[in-house]
Parts: sequence; C-alpha cells; structure tokens
Amino acid sequence: MIHNKRPVTHNTNVKIVDMPEGYQGEGFMAMQLSKVIGLARKNSIWPLPFATSCCGIEFMATMGSTYDLSRFGSERLAFTPRQCDLLMVMGTISKKMAPVLRQVYIQMAEPRWVVAVGACASSGGIFDTYSVLQGIDQVIPVDVYVPGCPPRPEAIIDGVMRIQDLVENESLRRRSSPEYVELLKSYGIS
Repeated sequence: MIHNKRPVTHNTNVKIVDMPEGYQGEGFMAMQLSKVIGLARKNSIWPLPFATSCCGIEFMATMGSTYDLSRFGSERLAFTPRQCDLLMVMGTISKKMAPVLRQVYIQMAEPRWVVAVGACASSGGIFDTYSVLQGIDQVIPVDVYVPGCPPRPEAIIDGVMRIQDLVENESLRRRSSPEYVELLKSYGIS
C-alpha cells in the first residue's frame, strides 16, 4: 500500500474581485447597459494580426503557451478583417503597403481598435527612408502604441490590456460622435 506523505494543500491566497457597480439584491444585480456591453466587449476581443517582420515573431511568442494571450479574452485570432475588431499592426510598413493596411482597416466592422506594435509601426523605427511609412498613424487612427524594437511579449500583453481598458470604458455613442466622424474624415475614411 502506497501512502502519500504530503497532504494535498490548496491555494489559500485567492483574491476575490469586487462586484461591479450596480444595484444588488437577493439573487439579482442591475447595472447600466453600457457597462455590461463594455464588459462583454473587453473580454471578447478578436485580434487581426498584421505582422510583417520581427515584431510578428514576438507576437507569436505572445500567443504561445508561455505568455498565453488567450487568457485575456483574445483567443480567437482571425485573418479576415470582417470578423475582427482589433487590428494589431506589427513590423515595418512600406509606403506601397499603406493602402492595403488602410483597406483592411476600412473592411473591419465598427467598433474597431488599432494597436501599433513596435517602433516600426509606431514611428518607422530605424528605417528613416523614402520607402518606409513613418508610423501607421499617417494612414489609420491608432488607439495604443506599444514601444520596443521588438517589444517583449509582456509589452504586447500590456498593450492589449490598455485596449481592454479603453474598450470597457468607451461610450456606446463615441463612434457616432461628431469628433469621431471628423477624425475619420481627416484620414479620408467615411
């Protein structure tokens, strides 16, 4: 007969998250619809990776089992813009590729968000040449910039978490606001 010399121990350092703001009673909770939608959007982001160089390799590491981006609600990667709401641009974008990137952004359904991952997508990086776009914010609006050349997987996860904060707290009417419409017009997007 084999006896286990060590008793089974359970994690005693469990932290319980506070309930979201709302009206609570016996067996129910009521809160604003915008908060519920924000919470659902935050935890179900569908990223579209647009990777062209070394930042794409770091993104692959981020999706791997060591860092596991899927535990943040971004499990389903799709490679079609019509099903995604988060465009993650990683790597060097040439000026010839800029119209393609813009077209991918336009094909995404609203609401949509953009993360510029790495120095090249954010500012052109070390490639200050005539053929490299000096930041994707010249062709599409960017919500979060992730610095680094290339950024570590932790930085990419932090960028996704910043997007989640933005998504959760964004007004449902922001996308139809005059400021947002004017922003898109400044990029030539109607």
